[in-house]
Amino acid sequence: MPQKKEFKKITTHSIQSMKEKGEKIAMLTAYDFSMATVLDQAGLDIILVGDSAANVMAGFETTLPITLDHMIYHAQCVVRAVKSAFVLVDLPFGTYQGDANEALRSAIRIMKESGAHGVKVEGGEEIIASVEAIISAGIPVMGHLGLTPQSINKLGGYKIRAKEEQEANKLMEDAMILQQAGCFALLLEKIPATLGKKVSEKLQIPTIGIGAGKYCDGQVLVIHDMLGLNIGFKPRFLRQYAEMYQTMLGAAQTYVLDVKANTFPNESEQY
Repeated sequence: MPQKKEFKKITTHSIQSMKEKGEKIAMLTAYDFSMATVLDQAGLDIILVGDSAANVMAGFETTLPITLDHMIYHAQCVVRAVKSAFVLVDLPFGTYQGDANEALRSAIRIMKESGAHGVKVEGGEEIIASVEAIISAGIPVMGHLGLTPQSINKLGGYKIRAKEEQEANKLMEDAMILQQAGCFALLLEKIPATLGKKVSEKLQIPTIGIGAGKYCDGQVLVIHDMLGLNIGFKPRFLRQYAEMYQTMLGAAQTYVLDVKANTFPNESEQY
């Protein structure tokens, strides 16, 4: 069992304090009340209401189709369950790129309508006006660099990013720009571990890695991947902590057999 938290309620201040003390930051995704209840009780520091809901909850191939209304709905479900963790919500594709005013309106809607504690955006210098507008309203922002799934059509796939020097230098520059703009943390996705280490050591704000190596200040995974619910998806960075797909499949199959055989309900399971 994890140790009892030092902080009863996780805030941006306590997240920053974890980096300064060398305490790793634990983050997972959640999209509904029941799962968020479990994760909060497990001691997660940050629960991300990710736009990965488009994939694991709605069955889309990419994160692009999910809407702001969808994200607010999932965030509302999660926030109702959480007592301790910091609840972070992805701003979905098309709600912040290219228009700082729209970005601010989108972030304000998430905060007002869901009760979440902050938002996450993908990109660096090209979205900095949106980042600054959101932060100026007092809304905490986590940046996201490396593999940015909302740009998947531009990137041409989900392969590792920033292997070449030019792209690695651009990522470092963007990281510094996001920190200077006031981001409270930075997510690094699918980049070389050496670069993850370099960025984490240079930045004063915490880094959260997904496929970015052990030297980041924290780690995040998609809950469905970590629990083995997303069958067939086993990238190198994923450690699968359970085989829930097979467990749930077996339970459902046994239920079907019991109903067909008229062994459920039994005498003790009826009124």
